[in-house]
Amino acid sequence: MENKLVLIDGNSIAYRAFFALPLLSNDKGVYTNAIYGFTTMLLRILENEKPSHMLVAFDAGKTTFRHETYQEYKGGRQKTPPELSEQFPLLKSVLDAFNVKHYQLEQYEADDIIGTLSRDAEQKNWDVQVISGDKDLLQLVSDQVIVNLTRKGISEVDTYSPSFLQEKLEISPEQIIDMKALMGDNSDNIPGVPGVGQKTAIKLLKEFSTLENLYENLDKVSGKKLKEKLENHQKEAFMSKELVTIQCDSPIEVKLEDISYQGFDANKVSGIFKELGFKSLLDRVSGDESDQAEADKVDLPKLDIKVVTELKEDMFTGQEAFEVEMLEENYHTSKMEGFAVVNGQNHYFIPTEIALESEVFKEWAKNPAKKKWVFDAKKVMVALLRCGVPMEGIEFDLLLASYLIDPSENHHDIPAISHRMGQQAVLFDEEVYGKGAKMKIPEEEKFVDHLVRKTSMIFSLKEYMEKELKENSQDKLFQELELPLAIILGKMEATGVQVDKARLKEMGDELQERLQAIEAEIHELSGEEFNVNSPKQLGPILFEKLGLPVIKKTKTGYSTSADILEQLYDKHPIIPKLLMYRQLGKLQSTYIEGLLKVVHPETNKIHTRFNQALTQTGRLSSTEPNLQNIPIRLEEGRKIRQAFVPSEENWYIFAADYSQIELRVLAHIANDEKLIQAFVNGMDIHTTTAMEVFHVNKDEVTANMRRHAKAVNFGIVYGISDYGLSQSLGITRKEAKQFIDRYLDSYPGVRDYMEDIVQDAKQKGYVTTLMNRRRYLPDITNRNFNRRSFAERTAMNTPIQGSAADIIKLAMINLHHALKEEGLQSRMLMQVHDELILEAPSDEMNRLKELVPSVMENAMELTVPLKVDYSYGKTWYDAK
Repeated sequence: MENKLVLIDGNSIAYRAFFALPLLSNDKGVYTNAIYGFTTMLLRILENEKPSHMLVAFDAGKTTFRHETYQEYKGGRQKTPPELSEQFPLLKSVLDAFNVKHYQLEQYEADDIIGTLSRDAEQKNWDVQVISGDKDLLQLVSDQVIVNLTRKGISEVDTYSPSFLQEKLEISPEQIIDMKALMGDNSDNIPGVPGVGQKTAIKLLKEFSTLENLYENLDKVSGKKLKEKLENHQKEAFMSKELVTIQCDSPIEVKLEDISYQGFDANKVSGIFKELGFKSLLDRVSGDESDQAEADKVDLPKLDIKVVTELKEDMFTGQEAFEVEMLEENYHTSKMEGFAVVNGQNHYFIPTEIALESEVFKEWAKNPAKKKWVFDAKKVMVALLRCGVPMEGIEFDLLLASYLIDPSENHHDIPAISHRMGQQAVLFDEEVYGKGAKMKIPEEEKFVDHLVRKTSMIFSLKEYMEKELKENSQDKLFQELELPLAIILGKMEATGVQVDKARLKEMGDELQERLQAIEAEIHELSGEEFNVNSPKQLGPILFEKLGLPVIKKTKTGYSTSADILEQLYDKHPIIPKLLMYRQLGKLQSTYIEGLLKVVHPETNKIHTRFNQALTQTGRLSSTEPNLQNIPIRLEEGRKIRQAFVPSEENWYIFAADYSQIELRVLAHIANDEKLIQAFVNGMDIHTTTAMEVFHVNKDEVTANMRRHAKAVNFGIVYGISDYGLSQSLGITRKEAKQFIDRYLDSYPGVRDYMEDIVQDAKQKGYVTTLMNRRRYLPDITNRNFNRRSFAERTAMNTPIQGSAADIIKLAMINLHHALKEEGLQSRMLMQVHDELILEAPSDEMNRLKELVPSVMENAMELTVPLKVDYSYGKTWYDAK
């Protein structure tokens, strides 16, 4: 047909989407789950139906003309959750971006708007598709009107035509009204006839056709009780019919010609998707052609770019923005595509080979008096060190500035930062290079233009970002901590860690033998051979053949996940074997094979990447490989550290780590007298806590008491709940709550801190560390209990974790300088949690034993002493 009208019941679909999806929010803390679910359905409708006309109808308010008939209409409904109500304005903004009309009418419901428009379109012989979750709309079904009813959330839909309705319910569309009149509707508080359900209502209508005919022939109804019910509730039945009847002649002001649909603007939709955080939907609204079209549409100001063929000293002013372009994420191996230099006078592009062959460039790079402004100082350092060109004089890092100003932002790349700052003079990388498998370097002119534009953003945003940092009292954090650390991390990454590949392979062989042996034991215990890695084969063995209790079933069979197996641990000797098999299998695949894959082919070292601008607490993390995640619970996991060795003969691995740094920071921040005294006196903090909460003397503290005290000590740092503590200790929630209460009674300073920091966060919207690192908490005043509780726990633990992170970073800077000042060859290799790993020649070991603990313990002055333990050996394993 020429015209196709799609009508969507906005409230119904949004409501279903809200409850079908977990409570999602974007990086600004705005709830988005209903919008996301609704939008995925909208995209599917647009792709499949290709409507010529379209409208989303919404309810206008709680009161409608139906309340005049029955005041209790919809009276039993629960109040719409505020987390859903807040999403409706944004949902309408999404519809506006899609150019989809939406409409509501005072005193009428969405059903009435849909009914009126569908009847009008039906009379014009249009094809009409209605989408809702409300069965009342089935009364609109006709040869022209199809009603699509959602079930199980919004992903599954039943399509009702007259024939399908007849097949499904054995009644006609007209009879839907009478069926609802008889059976009522609890969700809308429509009374109907008490005791008459859908089955009985359909049976009566098959015999009497209509409600009116039924009551005219009431004496023919079989069943005395049913007849009595119908007689006693005739008034309610006819009132219910009036309530459920959709008004198809509502006084709507919108006409069919007003709701024609011409498609959407990909720019508008992409923009709101980015704002809402719907990354997974971006591909659905822009393909290759539209990506290019969008890029071409952006009107960027013309730049006067000079492509350098020969470098001269007067090209540099001493205050340059500098950027190196590498398209691959791993800058340890990625090819350098070119350099850009922007200053107050010129915009330069320098091809890689010209820069690296130029003494002028090398002299400029290593001259500390020539100030450089960069994006990601660490990346720039590593890139140039790979070519034997050290860089000095980095004065500003746009990445770190953006991260410190708001660590909750998901994107700290140059285009994202510039767009947030209202600068539109640069495109996103994917708009220029494509993404994923489609990624490629465009023609030279476009590539050069993009790189130089990004570099010009560094130049133009520096002053603004520095002002922001100063206003936030974060300029010291930036200049004295994060920027110097970035330089040090760059040097550490470039140095890398030596790996004994032969030892790794040997461990892999040993693990393989263990796995084969365990697999044979599993087969023996099961009485047959099968694929141990296949849940489909394992399930029947465990739950049918061996008769173990079934805890959970999935669509494909029995669940054999780790948490299920843990619950069955004592039920059969095969279970511990399976768990061990899986743990060792993960060690083999993720760590042995994984580490071998990332050993650099030229240096024979692992060059991890330390993420300095990722975590919201300020802690460092690492990738490729994740050195902080090497498992140490199993001896086999600990042994992996045997492969990390010194890079030179007669050198050692030296490891130093802070003892209970977070608890010491807690004592300082909370200013709790008892906690401070315990650390000052060098007491075992877990024993001290056990003495306090169990009211016993030191010699009466049992191992179990100390274990409980340790759990609550560290739990408090992370804002543990009574539920969390009960799970970790295997006690009841009541016992856990009593334990936490006794702890807080024993340490009133900690209790006051926890209460005060939450109130402070509610007033400011953020918390800070000892060095003024910020973390914003948009959910701290949220009406949703779970989200608010999480924000409160975050408010409690971030100043502690973040301050501990700041202390370790300060220690790294101070240690780097101390090693340099004393002319030592020893060098830092890794930072893992609270631990610093160095490699050092044997003749410097005695000095390190004094120097490293001294520097680390004096990194920051607290009311309690910081304590550092150290050890050393021929491998990282031996050092621990």
